[in-house]
Amino acid sequence: MSQLEVKDKTFLITGGASGLGAEYAQTFLNEGAKNVAVLDIAEELGKATAERLNKAHGDKAMFIKCDVSKEEDITSAFDSVLAQFKQIDVIINNAGVMVDAPDMWRTASDVNWQGLVSLTLKGVKYMRKDEGGLGGTIINIASTVALTKSPSVPIYSGSKMAVLHFSQCLAVDPFYETTGIRVLTLCLGPTDTPLLHNLEARAYEPKIGKVVADMVVASGILFQKPSSAAAVVLHMYKNGPPGSIWLSNENKPAENITPVIDRAFKDFEKLLLP
Repeated sequence: MSQLEVKDKTFLITGGASGLGAEYAQTFLNEGAKNVAVLDIAEELGKATAERLNKAHGDKAMFIKCDVSKEEDITSAFDSVLAQFKQIDVIINNAGVMVDAPDMWRTASDVNWQGLVSLTLKGVKYMRKDEGGLGGTIINIASTVALTKSPSVPIYSGSKMAVLHFSQCLAVDPFYETTGIRVLTLCLGPTDTPLLHNLEARAYEPKIGKVVADMVVASGILFQKPSSAAAVVLHMYKNGPPGSIWLSNENKPAENITPVIDRAFKDFEKLLLP
């Protein structure tokens, strides 16, 4: 497929007040995006980010306080973006919480999984060409923990596997041909953001968390730069075929890993089909 343009597109980005979400907002505005809506629970930080983006890009950004673990917040935020910008062309489901601790895992799962599903379905209903929409792109952020076994954060890992499988199932043909909506998935490797700070406290069990945190330090795992992850998302947006799955890891260029995922599922299917 030909390269897609960023220019004149309106983006909705969850978890956009800081970290990777803010990096994505900046990247797409630099590429000529028409507008960017930043959604986040962190109100003061979100307002500051929108102000910074507007100073640099001429009032193209807006902030909306939104807790994506709450359905009423999602509905209100989606409607507010449409009221202000009149159009949503791209949704980036970036909001995520990596805390498997007993007092947080359920809320984290609501953010990582149910909030993403809700915004994806709202986007599909609004964008789909077969019901009067203009088409568009939905980018769902999964993780490399969906592809490996992470003993310290099994709940977070499970939610990211759910994101990966939900996205690839949704995108099965003829979804794009019918709706005009590309669903793209990013498996994001370890990235230097607050999400990976204090790993011990994020585990479902502190003893296991400490062991894993010590292993991470000892192994010298490279935490990639946020700018590297943003470059991969930009490449995905411009070049990603409908339903494709991408890897961002160790500051390397974007890699389309759809064939690898497809081969794995074909092996599963051989076990089930005669």
